[in-house]
Amino acid sequence: MIKIERQILHVDVNNAFLSWTAVERLKNGETLDIRTIPAIIGGDESKRKGVVLAKSNIAKQFGIQTGEPIYFARKKCPNIQVFSSNHAMYRKYSDALYNILCEYTDRIERFSIDECFMDLTLFLPKNKKLIDVAYEIKDRVKNELGFTVNVGVANNKLLAKMASDFQKPDKVHTLYKEEIETKMWCLPISDLFMVGKKSIPKLQRMQIKTIGDLARKDERELIKNFGKFGRVIWEYANGIDNSEVVYIEEKPKGIGNSVTLPYDYSNVEEIETVLLSLVEQVSYRLRKENMLAKTVNVQIKTNEFKVYSHQKKLDTPTSSTKIIYMEAKKLLEELYKSVPIRLIGVRVDNLCEKDELQISLFDNKQEEKQNKIDNVLDNLKEKYGYNFIKRARDVEHKNNS
Repeated sequence: MIKIERQILHVDVNNAFLSWTAVERLKNGETLDIRTIPAIIGGDESKRKGVVLAKSNIAKQFGIQTGEPIYFARKKCPNIQVFSSNHAMYRKYSDALYNILCEYTDRIERFSIDECFMDLTLFLPKNKKLIDVAYEIKDRVKNELGFTVNVGVANNKLLAKMASDFQKPDKVHTLYKEEIETKMWCLPISDLFMVGKKSIPKLQRMQIKTIGDLARKDERELIKNFGKFGRVIWEYANGIDNSEVVYIEEKPKGIGNSVTLPYDYSNVEEIETVLLSLVEQVSYRLRKENMLAKTVNVQIKTNEFKVYSHQKKLDTPTSSTKIIYMEAKKLLEELYKSVPIRLIGVRVDNLCEKDELQISLFDNKQEEKQNKIDNVLDNLKEKYGYNFIKRARDVEHKNNS
């Protein structure tokens, strides 16, 4: 049996609370971007309980640290500007980020309000590497939402999270098994995930100062001194983590996917090939959710950054790749005016539960046959990987066999 290597991303917002506050202020007409000045997000100073919740990079240069009293921050930087927190607004931007990530996979773990794990093992687009998706997500968040993220790229959650903590902001970093020794082992032991402040002195007394020191230590000695936790941190130091991306299986209101093309496409056949790949991913997710779509939408962005979209309401709800592609192709023909295309997207909306749909008195033999084909292909992809098998681009042609 072929073992599929997991494809994991960790997306972490840079200076989340302060960045989101800056974006909101700019949207509301403010001209000053507080990310460019000494600024912090803090609690109520009048109650003497105000602490630094987030800081700008410039504030960081003054030695201001997250969690310290604002009183001390003002001592370090007298002209520091303090802005109050707004958790409702933070949730709004967190949701906006999540909605973009949902276009790539439905296996997303919201690890905190400003970071997510993504499992793309079954959803990695054809002819695309995981790092390509990481850069696309990073750039989309910056361009569409106005703030930046770091994206860690790896084959497990631990390494993806460690990678996202490397140099910031607005960066993509990989941390694969063969890179652990050069990229991770040189880091101080305090940088290893799950190693808290209380454990550090005890580890240092064992002459463990770096992650590499811990990785090379006898596992039995660590278990003797730390119990089960000793085994966990030893495995983490060696890049071992088999935990799954824990996601909530919510029924989506819509399913979409888009791709920024590697260059401006003007060849219709190339565009239709990309369109089919997007439809395959969208329809696959529809079937996994046991849902049907009533509306198909296609969006394109030209090389002049002009965005156009058309949608079509279907006569009968469907999850068929063939039917959705046929309708998407018609919409593309309406949209495409021989202008080079930079981005293309497909989305299905007005979803309904398949089990709730009343069965027609007239059996649709052609769609039933197509559904069987879809299910066979879905099973093969789940077993051997999303790109193990692909349809021909002429999927819309009638099968006379």
